[in-house]
Amino acid sequence: MVGQGVLRECLLDPGVDVVQTIGRSKSGLQNQKLREVIHQDFWNYAVIEAALSGFDACFFCLGVSSFRMKEDAYEHVTYDLTMAAATILARLNPQMTFIYVSGAGTDSSEKGATMWARVKGKTENALLRLPFKAAYMFRPGIIQPLHGARSRTAVYHLIYTLARPLLSGLHRAFPNAILTTEEIGRAMLIVARRGAPVQILEVTDIRSLLKSRT
Repeated sequence: MVGQGVLRECLLDPGVDVVQTIGRSKSGLQNQKLREVIHQDFWNYAVIEAALSGFDACFFCLGVSSFRMKEDAYEHVTYDLTMAAATILARLNPQMTFIYVSGAGTDSSEKGATMWARVKGKTENALLRLPFKAAYMFRPGIIQPLHGARSRTAVYHLIYTLARPLLSGLHRAFPNAILTTEEIGRAMLIVARRGAPVQILEVTDIRSLLKSRT
């Protein structure tokens, strides 16, 4: 869902020359700036290595819900999957800014009681050690999908559909608790261009970036 929002903002931004996506199927979008690489194995990028260099930034938005998952399975599709991509990108693009979509409540100590938060924290910490020009961890909380963005996790999609009328009002009333997919995408572009004061960005940090742009 976040990835759809980020992609939209990149395609709309006149300062972005090329946007390359990597996915298991086509997005269905038509845009002269967009090129799509179809790839099935998100744990191995050797066969598409030639298509992975020459980029200024990576917006890494892949992720799954931890609902009903055991820790080893969740770590495989969170930590292992992310590091497989990030490691090869760091080698091919040392000038790259890498932005990872994590989540509010992530546990940087990797020792807390909440499984998903430990795994996300482990992933963040490993990304920050890679030799990118810069790496930033985005930790959004509640997200309001806009412009047709939708979660591919069925239970989340249902929740967002039911909560849509409420989210708009909450976003206006509590701007430091809720971000839209549009706002997250714009903030990621800001960070890609000029960096941020901190490497781990909570909702209030993301909101501050957006205010500083106006």
